[in-house]
This record gives sequence, structure tokens and C-alpha cells, in this order.
Amino acid sequence: MRRLLLDLKISRPGLWFPTIWIYLVPFSNQEGYLDSVLFWMGLIFVTFPLNYLVYGLNDYNDYEADSINSRKGNYLFGARLKKSELRPIIGRITFVILPFFMVFTFLSGTKMFLLLCVMVLVNIVYNFRPFRLKERPPFEIFIQSGYVLTAFFCIELNGLPALPWETVVYLALFAFQAHIAGEIMDIEPDRKAGKVTTAILLGRKKTKILMLCLLVLESFLLIYWFNDWVLASFLVLFSIWLILDTFFIFKNRPYTNKQMLLFGFAINISAILSMVWILYSATLLEVQ
Repeated sequence: MRRLLLDLKISRPGLWFPTIWIYLVPFSNQEGYLDSVLFWMGLIFVTFPLNYLVYGLNDYNDYEADSINSRKGNYLFGARLKKSELRPIIGRITFVILPFFMVFTFLSGTKMFLLLCVMVLVNIVYNFRPFRLKERPPFEIFIQSGYVLTAFFCIELNGLPALPWETVVYLALFAFQAHIAGEIMDIEPDRKAGKVTTAILLGRKKTKILMLCLLVLESFLLIYWFNDWVLASFLVLFSIWLILDTFFIFKNRPYTNKQMLLFGFAINISAILSMVWILYSATLLEVQ
């Protein structure tokens, strides 16, 4: 039981929202999907199994940084592992992921198998040498566009219409923004562990400004492409907070663990509310 709970912690339930959010987008204009077995199979996959793959490989290669990262050790931001606990991760990931590969390939064919292989490959390129893009700024941000593969997986599994290219671009920007937020919180432990990230190169304040620029761009595109004033308002409110954070409140000071936990819970609440909105409105599938 302890190992199962540790595996769950590795998968970071508090950070499942990007894969769930992106998986749900193609269903925005669909009816009756809640009665579909395929919908629920896919949704289960993009929660624990997929995130166990993503964050398990991350933890396997990030022992030094994680061992001194005080925000780790919980279900929101992930486990803080001993080396002995890291050794079996690759095998356990394979054990969890392989049955889904087999079932989804059987149900959807060769194209699905290749898509799943690409999802694994993206994580290998991100984490392992000689590529290890996670320490090659700014490529560690750009490769976050791999999260959009979750939407392609959803479409292939459930036989849904392809996404407009504008939606794909927006989802990639969403993934960039989410990753940058994590880098900002990890500047100190990453620097101590000798890692190089965009946030370390730019510094905390400039990285927050970069994140603010992304939020403003996303807000503009939501209005210009999708006429979605509601979702844009979410991001505008976040942008206002980030302006206050960057220039008046925290400025260049790191957050405390309690503050990071509070931010994490707030982001999850915002994600849930925005998921409800995108499913209800279907605006991300209706380019103006």
C-alpha cells in the first residue's frame, strides 16, 4: 500500500489538470460522451498513468534537485524520493503504461500505437541524455507543446473531428505558461543542483514578465480567434495578479512553501471552473 501511495504521489495529482484539460477540449461540442466507455478509458489514462510516465521519468533523472526542493513531498507537487525508491520507477512505469498501449492499439490501430510511442519519445528527449532538453533553455519550454498530443490522443481514440490549428496553438501556449510557473517556483533548488533553465537564466522577475506576456497573448487570442470573453477574463485576472506579484508584492523574492501550496490549490480550482466552461461553451472549437 505504501508503494502504491508513493506511485500516486509521484504522478502529482495536483498537476493532473493540464492533461485532463487538454483531453476534454475536443469533447466541447459533443453530446452523450459521458455514456461512452472510450471516453472514460481515455480520461483514466490521462490522469494517473500518463502523469506517472511524465513525472516518473522526470523524478528518475532529477534526484539532486528534488532532494533539496522543499515544495516536494506531497500530492500537489510530487514526491521527494530516496535513490532506492527511484530504481524501480522505469519498470513500474512500463507495468502501468503497457496495458493501455495494448488496449488502445487494439481499439484504434497502428496510428494510435505510433501516437503513443511519440508521447513516450517526447518524454525521453526531455529527460534523458544526450538530448535532455529540460536543461537546454529555451527548448525545455518549447517541448511542452508535447502536451497537445493529449488532444490528438483523445481525437484518435474517440473518433472526434480534428482541432482547428488555432486551438492547437492556444493549447501549446497554455502548456508553456504552466511549465514556466513551475520553473519560477524551482529556481533555488534547480540552481543549487546545477541545473540550467530559462527561469535561472532570466531571473525570477524577468521570467514572471515572460509569463505575463504569454497570458496577455493568450487573452488576446481567446478574444480574437474564439470570441471567448469568459476564459479571457480568467487570464486577465491572473495577469493582474501577476503584475501585482511582480512589481509590488513579491517582486524578486521566492515564495514560501505555504504560499506555493495556496497557489497550487487556486490554480486547480481555476482549472476545474474553466473545464466546465469550455465543455459548456465549445468556444475553443469555434474559430471566428
